[in-house]
Amino acid sequence: MNHFEPPIHWSDHEDIAMKLYERFGDDFNEGKIYRVRFTDLLEWILQIPNFAGTREESNEGHLEMIQSGWVYEWRDNQPQIPKGA
Repeated sequence: MNHFEPPIHWSDHEDIAMKLYERFGDDFNEGKIYRVRFTDLLEWILQIPNFAGTREESNEGHLEMIQSGWVYEWRDNQPQIPKGA
């Protein structure tokens, strides 16, 4: 099934974070995500299919937002431990 996905831009922080989580899954936990060098993060973002942004449009603010979004995405996908367990 081939469905159309709209292009992803630098301001689509959550979409980019979801794509990074889909690609790397649990290979990166919270601590590892925060230690990713921005140069690596930038390359991975540019490799996302449908990503319409350019290297020149990137900035530290976007990369920081994407990095925190990736952490939240990772957290959301962890098994929930019931309270009192």
